[in-house]
Amino acid sequence: MDRSRVNIAVGIFVILGIVALAYLSISLGQISFLGAGGYNVTADFPSVGGLKAGSSVEIAGVEIGRVQSIGLANYQARVTLRLQPGIKLQEDSIASIKTKGLIGEKYIRISPGGSDKIIGPNGKIREVEAPVDFEELLSKYIFGKV
Repeated sequence: MDRSRVNIAVGIFVILGIVALAYLSISLGQISFLGAGGYNVTADFPSVGGLKAGSSVEIAGVEIGRVQSIGLANYQARVTLRLQPGIKLQEDSIASIKTKGLIGEKYIRISPGGSDKIIGPNGKIREVEAPVDFEELLSKYIFGKV
């Protein structure tokens, strides 16, 4: 009888450990189940310059969403952003692709506008700013065309 109690305690401990590991992997991996809350907004960029699906979307350094997908539309990169439900973007907001640090990961920074009109779900950010191409900038500097 004493041996079976030890086996049950070990079994419960193992199950709790597996549940804890599953929870940590989901929360640290930023995976959402049953559809994440929020809404989608698109923006067309001439180039995404290394931006990837899952990159963060920020306003004033605060994460407000994630890049859901990147595709091609009319020979431009169409980026679909998944924003948190409480975030309201003005119609004249500007989306820019920035880099964290000198060679860090890419993210989208949104500069809010001053318009009274709000971009609704499945709306589009019309004002975009392409990422800085460091290779082109460096070659211009080296060859004296700056």
